[in-house]
Amino acid sequence: MSELHTATPGRAWWRDAVVYQVYVRSFADANGDGRGDLQGIIDHMPYLQQLGVDAIWLCPCFPSPQMDHGYDVADYFDIEPTYGNLDTFDRMVAAASGHGIKVMLDVVPNHCSSQHAWFQAALAAPKGSPERDRFYFRDGKGEHGELPPNNWTAIFGGPAWTRVTEPDGTLGQWYLHVFTPWQPDFNWENEDVADHFDRMLAFWFDRGVEGFRVDAVGVVGKTEGLPDQVIDPNAGTATEQAGKNEHIQFKPRAHDYWRRWRRVIDAYQAEHPGRDLVTVSEAYTPGRPDLLLKFVEPDQFHQSFNFDLMLAPWIAGPIRHSVAEVYDVLTGAGASVTWTLNNHDTQRAVTRYGRANATEMVSWTKNNLVYVDAPVDEALGLRRAEAMVAFAAGLPGSLYLYQGEELGLPEVLDVPADRREDPLFARTGGKEIGRDGCRIPLPWTDDAATAFGFSPADHAEPWLPLPAEWGRYAASVQAGDDDSTLGLYRHLLEHRRALDVDAPLAWVLADSDELVAYRRGKVTVVLNVTDHAMTLPADLVGNGTVIVTSVRGHDDPTTVPSDSCIWLLDR
Repeated sequence: MSELHTATPGRAWWRDAVVYQVYVRSFADANGDGRGDLQGIIDHMPYLQQLGVDAIWLCPCFPSPQMDHGYDVADYFDIEPTYGNLDTFDRMVAAASGHGIKVMLDVVPNHCSSQHAWFQAALAAPKGSPERDRFYFRDGKGEHGELPPNNWTAIFGGPAWTRVTEPDGTLGQWYLHVFTPWQPDFNWENEDVADHFDRMLAFWFDRGVEGFRVDAVGVVGKTEGLPDQVIDPNAGTATEQAGKNEHIQFKPRAHDYWRRWRRVIDAYQAEHPGRDLVTVSEAYTPGRPDLLLKFVEPDQFHQSFNFDLMLAPWIAGPIRHSVAEVYDVLTGAGASVTWTLNNHDTQRAVTRYGRANATEMVSWTKNNLVYVDAPVDEALGLRRAEAMVAFAAGLPGSLYLYQGEELGLPEVLDVPADRREDPLFARTGGKEIGRDGCRIPLPWTDDAATAFGFSPADHAEPWLPLPAEWGRYAASVQAGDDDSTLGLYRHLLEHRRALDVDAPLAWVLADSDELVAYRRGKVTVVLNVTDHAMTLPADLVGNGTVIVTSVRGHDDPTTVPSDSCIWLLDR
């Protein structure tokens, strides 16, 4: 390790950070109510420190009816009571700081909960009122306003409009919700909305939060006049149809909203020397680095999520292209790149890479939210997932991990219909199974009596069912085993921390159909996507020694085992 470089002093921490996503409801249940909470995070802070992460990003933990598990926010200035309170939150931030970990929050600016005080006030107010102007209230079409104002569909299925009953008991206007009826869209042209989020940023920065992941920024802002969508008959699912609605996607005006955020953040940082704040946009832009770049212009977000590598099939060319295209565009503009393979909206990598179509260019992601009776080779999927995270961890930029991937958790595909919680399942009539399978509570021990350590001994039933075999993935089972998936992640992040962060990405073997390889300073990273071992050219190996391998025990620098990744250090 001493022959590797250390991080550059004074460099913004987030440019090269390892950020661990915490889905609070499924992380750890300290009080036994069957749902994760902030105290559960506090209790496992040593685990996160030992893993080697720089920051944790908490999925929404604000008060919420939990119709979309926190992405329907009822109050942006408090904590969901089932998770704790502001005092608990402050203790969690202090505990994180004591373990060298920063805290980021997930914020939802496109919409709030239908239980938010503002929306309730809008329902009670008359047509044309200031209260209604904070949202999109419109008269319906038809003789009696009985038809929606336009033909938009919601991303989670069904129409994007719901008609309200006016205070006098008559049917009245309609309101817009591009996700679900209990998530009404904010009108960002309203100054109250912009002011509200200005105050929210400062409120949480004052409590020690170092940054925000900003949800669904691509749908913030709408075409003026809210015209009908031109329907694509080949769009497919409701999600895909809504995703093609040009009137809700990537509106140029929205970038002015983010410029305002950046001015607020920069001003706060100037008044608080020593703080290094960050915002990360979640804009779904696969294959469009030009769109991604618009969000990370110097006066907007510091980073933006990049999903291209996550969506690349297990084929050398597409993997290489998914990295090179985004890296070249963003770094050419001075922006920091992000890499991720898992999140709370996507089937886990172990399952994705274990399917036969993982090597198909077009169809492999089609199984993500639609249940198919396709066999999954979990052992192969785990081998590939471990190889891919080793490959991604060496890349310049930030690495975002999703809780449980360090344990090698697979997707749980057989959640009973009556236990499914994701609104996507109900809103599509079960055609899309939704995201519950990647949100199953974490197994901390192999003790089934405590829901595998997720809850204390005397506990309520976990909010999602844990499979009977969940104990074999438990953190306690893997903690003392350097050859476990957890052991690999710890080893990998230790070596990543010592990389020369200023070393650029240089491709080697750039035309290979079997290997994807790059060099950064003294380290060469090689990924083998074939089902057989590959011998490396002598000039690539040089005097290199294996310092990281996704296949345990492999120490031969001249070969790369099948479906694996190695790091070579040039001595």
